[in-house]
Amino acid sequence: MSIWSRMAEAIAALAKGEGLSAVFDKLRAAPDRTVAFAIAVIALGAKMAKADGLVTKDEVVAFREVFVIPREEEANAARVFNLARQDVAGYDIYARRIKAMYGDDDRPLCDLLEGLFHIAMADGLYHPKEDDFLQDVANIFGFDERRFRGIRGQFVAEADRDPYDILGVDPTAPMEDVRAAWRKLVRETHPDQMLARGVPEEAVKLAERRMVAINRAWEEILGSRT
Repeated sequence: MSIWSRMAEAIAALAKGEGLSAVFDKLRAAPDRTVAFAIAVIALGAKMAKADGLVTKDEVVAFREVFVIPREEEANAARVFNLARQDVAGYDIYARRIKAMYGDDDRPLCDLLEGLFHIAMADGLYHPKEDDFLQDVANIFGFDERRFRGIRGQFVAEADRDPYDILGVDPTAPMEDVRAAWRKLVRETHPDQMLARGVPEEAVKLAERRMVAINRAWEEILGSRT
């Protein structure tokens, strides 16, 4: 059964009167977390589309920046999008339940935030209200300002790109600490590691942009210190 069919089943299993955010309380264990991750990206993406006031005619196109969605499965993805867009619960409710679902493991939350940046930049524009939305979600996820700047710098051309922010280290850190941070991020960005922490196979291409940014940041720091 595809992840999209499993997603449809999870939505259908909601009790009458339950909002979409309830799925994040029900899908806490593997392999259900892969379904929860997909729902989280689409649901928060729908809330973000409302935030900037620019809901396009074919919203599914934006999600192709994150997922490989077969044509026959688009209806399932669109259903989640529409449920989230119509849900009276705010995006902060979604973000808090998603945070609770992952507990102390913030790596999937980083993957998720990057997915939202992919969606935000699908039209080539970065709206100020999208920035406010994503920064608020990052705060709920427990990310500090440096980590948020590091993620934003991977996607937004006009944003400041500090290589130390991307690697999550202080500019005064010894070179061995910088190297250790780079290697850790490279390991965590490997597709096998992403699959192990519940990122769906359909979304593993999220790693491509991050890996480029990580290696570029390392090369910039290495070049500046030699």
